[in-house]
Amino acid sequence: MSFTRLIPTLTLKDGRVVKTIRFDEYRDIGSPRTMGKVFDSQDVDELVLVDMTASQEGREPDWEAIQAFAEECAMPLTIGGGIHDVEIIRRLLRIGADKVVINSSAVRNPGLISEAANIFGAQCIVVAIDAKQISPEHHEVFIDGGYEPTGLDVLDWARRVEELGAGEIMLTSIDRDGTMEGYDLPLIRKVAEAVNLPVIASGGAGLLYDLLAGVREGRASAVACSSIFAFTDNKPIKAKAFMQDHGLAVRPI
Repeated sequence: MSFTRLIPTLTLKDGRVVKTIRFDEYRDIGSPRTMGKVFDSQDVDELVLVDMTASQEGREPDWEAIQAFAEECAMPLTIGGGIHDVEIIRRLLRIGADKVVINSSAVRNPGLISEAANIFGAQCIVVAIDAKQISPEHHEVFIDGGYEPTGLDVLDWARRVEELGAGEIMLTSIDRDGTMEGYDLPLIRKVAEAVNLPVIASGGAGLLYDLLAGVREGRASAVACSSIFAFTDNKPIKAKAFMQDHGLAVRPI
C-alpha cells in the first residue's frame, strides 16, 4: 500500500531553526538539537531540514548544526542547502541523511541531478522547486533562498528534473510560505499532473484540512508543513490521526 506522507520541514539559519514567511521574515523557534528531539518523539514519516542561506552565501552546509540535529533523530531525514557536488551529498549521507534535497545547484548545474542519481540512486535525490507567481498563469522558479529569479517556468523545469533522473520533487509556493493560508492547490496539481514523480506539497498549510486538500485537490503524494506545528496546538501525531480519520492511507501510528 502507498501511504500519504506527512513531512515537517525545518529551516536552519545561523545555527538556529527558524520559520520563514514568504522566504523573507524569520522567527527563531529553537536549537537544532532540541527540535530534533521534539520531532523524533512525534512519529513523523520523515523530516526535511534545509540550511536555507547556504547557497545564497556561497558556502557549504552548516555541518555542526546538521550533525547535532541528526544525532537526536531516528526518523528518516532529508537534508539540503549548500549542496554543490556529490562529495557533499556523500558526507550528508554518512552523518545521517537518508535523502538530500537540491535546488540552486540543480538549476545552475542540471547535470548534478543525473550524476547524483546514478551514484546514490534516484530515491535519494529530491529536487526542490521554489515557485513564485508572476502572472495568473505563470509561476517562475527562484533560487538562492527565493531571492534569485531564473526565468524558468515551473512546469518546464519539473519535466526537466524528471528527465534528469530525480526521484522526487518538493514544490514550495514562495507566495504561501509561512502564511498559513493553505497550499497553492492549482500550482501543485499542475506539477503533479505534469510529471510521474512523487510531488511533496509545501508552503501555506495552516489547518489540518489543508493537508487533506493538498492530497485530494492538489494530488500531492506527500504534504510538508512547518508553521502548523510551530504556531498551533497541532502536532504530527494529531495530524496523522486526522488524515487517517478522513480517509487517507497513512503509515500506522
